[in-house]
Amino acid sequence: MKRSRINEIIEIAREAFETVGFSLPPFANWTVDDWRDKGPEADEIRGCMLGWDVTDFGLDDFENYGRVLLTMRNGSSKFPTPKDYAEKLILDPENQKPPLHFHRHKMEDIINRGGGTLMIRLYQSTADGECSEDDFTVQLDGVTRSCTAGEVLAIEPGQSLAVPPGLIHQFWNKEGTGIEIRGGRYTVSGEVSRVCDDWNDNCFLTPCERFSTIEEDEPAVHFLVHEYPPA
Repeated sequence: MKRSRINEIIEIAREAFETVGFSLPPFANWTVDDWRDKGPEADEIRGCMLGWDVTDFGLDDFENYGRVLLTMRNGSSKFPTPKDYAEKLILDPENQKPPLHFHRHKMEDIINRGGGTLMIRLYQSTADGECSEDDFTVQLDGVTRSCTAGEVLAIEPGQSLAVPPGLIHQFWNKEGTGIEIRGGRYTVSGEVSRVCDDWNDNCFLTPCERFSTIEEDEPAVHFLVHEYPPA
């Protein structure tokens, strides 16, 4: 993935997040140069991977398979009193999806924070981590709803879906809806969850990489969450 595209999409995400009313934490603005002055006082940001996260999952098809996230809160056993929760903002372009995946341990709510309509495809997982053909139920804003295998739910602004461990999912912004920025349309979703461990807790149904290989075609403006220099 090209660094120039990462720089560009972070600026689009920043505009979309602020459009729906989110003031971002200070570290969202820290540049590569700012990090030269950050010592151990910023170790929670480093160790819990707070900040910008842009990936094409190693598939080299970012417009169709990608994610732009800002992790605002997270925990880690590296710290004496670790948080047991996490919160993220996610930029959802029209039709851009993550690969189908589930989590071994993480329970999360996926929330439409504003913009357009969030589409979420769901399957229950089998014992060997594949898509089950069985029906199942989910909690949509505290209300139990029946789903069929592969059903796609439309989540409007303000609505949220609870995603327990083992529930296969992917989500994207419905075409033709959302905030217009630089010729594209975007919805902003949020994730409130148990601690997020992106190294060990993601189970993708097709082979991919959680963090992209980056082509440095221009200087980085911001470090991504897996790039921070040590104190």
